[in-house]
Amino acid sequence: MPTGPLRFERLGEGDFHARLARTPGVAAVLFSAPHCGACRAWQRLLPEALAGIAESLFEVDVGEATGIARHFDIFHLPAIHLYRDGRFHAELQCPAQPATIRETALRLLDAPAQEEP
Repeated sequence: MPTGPLRFERLGEGDFHARLARTPGVAAVLFSAPHCGACRAWQRLLPEALAGIAESLFEVDVGEATGIARHFDIFHLPAIHLYRDGRFHAELQCPAQPATIRETALRLLDAPAQEEP
């Protein structure tokens, strides 16, 4: 379990897969863009909503990491992926409300892993 507030770490094309593979526990990856208002809202909500659930938060700027965005077929922002022990587990899709984010994440993590997009 995390001991302090969750903070986003940036992931880029060169370190995306390697860093996630080395990340134990649950991690959330926010795919976003600086000009996206919804992305900024999710960036504010996720640390609190996933406190006690995720050990790590990462953010990918899809404008800089276009190869990663293409790899995952990300066309709508924001997109949030959950990982467990370095492996894709599920895509988090729900309204941007802390309680709903938390409930949805717990339900997804309790279910079997999905196929990576």
